[in-house]
Amino acid sequence: MSGNLNYIIRRLLYLIPVLLGVCGLVFLLFNVVAGDPTMLLLGKHADAQQMADLKAQLGLDKSLIAQYFDIVKSAFTFDFGRSWATKQQITEMLYQGAIPSLTLTIPGFFISTVMSLMIAIFVAYYRGKGIDLFIRTLAIALMSTSSLVYILVFQKYLAFELGLFEISGYEYGFPSFIPYIALPVVIWVVMSIGPDVRFYRTLILDEIYQDYVRTARAKGLSEKKILFKHVLRNALIPVITYTVVNLPFLILGALLLESFFSIPGLGGLTLSAVNASDFPVIKAMAILSAIAYILFTLVSDILYTLVDPRVKLN
Repeated sequence: MSGNLNYIIRRLLYLIPVLLGVCGLVFLLFNVVAGDPTMLLLGKHADAQQMADLKAQLGLDKSLIAQYFDIVKSAFTFDFGRSWATKQQITEMLYQGAIPSLTLTIPGFFISTVMSLMIAIFVAYYRGKGIDLFIRTLAIALMSTSSLVYILVFQKYLAFELGLFEISGYEYGFPSFIPYIALPVVIWVVMSIGPDVRFYRTLILDEIYQDYVRTARAKGLSEKKILFKHVLRNALIPVITYTVVNLPFLILGALLLESFFSIPGLGGLTLSAVNASDFPVIKAMAILSAIAYILFTLVSDILYTLVDPRVKLN
């Protein structure tokens, strides 16, 4: 237990140099490579005095070192200042955007993951048979269809013509938001289930052809017992890696779904910030994404030890 705790503490300490590096990269991209943001905000016809006034207002008249440490400070305090475009506190904007995004992405991700894993187990059990071929073909067809097609077709027929779902909008508070995220969640599941089923099926089949499975069959264990007691447990580590690594991206929201369904989430916030050259908001999203990725990677390492006692955190 103490070894695991030491490992977790070390990994959390690693967050410091990684964050410093991320801040350095963000600083280079937005303060060096991107050029003078006042030109983007004021336009090419702005005079020198206007640009100087705006630089002072935005804190861009500071030295480059001072601007870098401002980014570092924001990463550790979560105080990202104010948006250039809306003048709002960025922390408040992120909080307001995170609620709609997470109410959409968490149910969509959870439902698609569970369904895909169950279908993958089913087709792996009936591998080589007609149902396996049919579901694999269907999965490829789902993967080959553009996400825009799903959004436009489902929105037109299920929401507009049949009136089964709300066509757009969002209301805060449970359960008021449910009618508005229902169709986007359905689309999320349909878009995700194809690639997920193929991936999970491959993982399970890789385990099925291992030597320990042949040994288990030789001992007279049933195919179902082998599949659920041995194969699935050994396949959980790559499954955990695949799912946990995708979790940080849920924080960014679903850009297309939020845009087409007018959901005021972080995806739309990021898109608006890019269109408005609102660098502080973009910086905040980049830093939060890096922190989330590091933390969820640590969570995946801890989960490894729970599903497989042979794995030690060192």
